[in-house]
Amino acid sequence: MSSASPSGLVIEARDLYKTYKQGKQDVSVLKGINFAVGAGESHAIIGASGAGKSTLMHLLGGLDHSSSGDIQVNGQSISGLSERKLGNLRNQHLGFIYQFHHLLPEFTARENIAIPLLVRRLPRQQALAEADEWLERIGLEQRAEHKPGELSGGERQRVALARALVTRPDCLLADEPTGNLDSQTAGQMLELMLNLNRDLNTALVIVTHDLDIASRMQNQWRMQDGLLGREG
Repeated sequence: MSSASPSGLVIEARDLYKTYKQGKQDVSVLKGINFAVGAGESHAIIGASGAGKSTLMHLLGGLDHSSSGDIQVNGQSISGLSERKLGNLRNQHLGFIYQFHHLLPEFTARENIAIPLLVRRLPRQQALAEADEWLERIGLEQRAEHKPGELSGGERQRVALARALVTRPDCLLADEPTGNLDSQTAGQMLELMLNLNRDLNTALVIVTHDLDIASRMQNQWRMQDGLLGREG
């Protein structure tokens, strides 16, 4: 599954800066971030709202471009890649899950999970069969034909997690994935992520306000004033 670079790093950010224009002002959000994720590692990033955590996640996932610096995914620089190549790289190596599930409302749970495989042009029956395996893994096989509107918040997040992992990515980027869930459901979701991190050797980077969740990761980081430092 894992195709980490020879250095064993799945993602590496080097001297990352991000500046936004606000009217005539330059607003500096990230001020020289260095961050590396090895195969199978788990990392938590904490910090106040507006500290730049989500900005960093978007850059790591190739969803936004840095002002300067470099990001490598499995040893390949993503700077300057065309949107098509970037899309392929994300589909091959990265999984994403957010506070809001972003499931497509007109599709069933099963179909939503299968979408990344269909994007890869996998035959439909094979993609749906793999989606069924994931539904079993997350304990929702009975809900396969339900659409997102017929699922609870926790069930929708589990489907979103399965969709993120169905391609067996090298790294899962999770931005406040339990932020909308009650504490019991959030705990179940975390256990699921940690089990899959262990079983699939998928690296996990999670942005969270929940210090209990952060404490379960191997590495904790704090984002403050545009800088990322080790916590504790």
